[in-house]
Amino acid sequence: MEKKTKLIILTVALVILAGCLYFGIKNNIFAGIFESFNKPRPDVSGIVLFYKDGCAHCEDVEKYIKDNNIEGKVQFTRLEVSKNLGNEKLLLEKAVTCGLGINQVGVPFLWDGEKCIIGGPDVIQFFKDKTAQ
Repeated sequence: MEKKTKLIILTVALVILAGCLYFGIKNNIFAGIFESFNKPRPDVSGIVLFYKDGCAHCEDVEKYIKDNNIEGKVQFTRLEVSKNLGNEKLLLEKAVTCGLGINQVGVPFLWDGEKCIIGGPDVIQFFKDKTAQ
């Protein structure tokens, strides 16, 4: 009897899972999830600021950039890493160039073409130095 109950539960679970997958694919619900896999890796050079939506330290850097018109003074590229695997891979490649391990990488992360700068205060200081403020 116990085997029969387990088999029924497993069958019901598989039917529910199959239904959810069918409904999700039919209604394009998974498009956003798989979209980041299809985005090409960015081709960037120069200064790159990697950030993550919802990151408090990234928001501090962004506020400093806006409040001090940094974009008008320093040319750089912003790349969001949590929604784009190509951007995340590029960040990790830059980190490896600096001799950093995966567990040493966080955002905000700035690549200036030669070195890695990690953390809100250090990124802000980079922009202060770059604009001589």
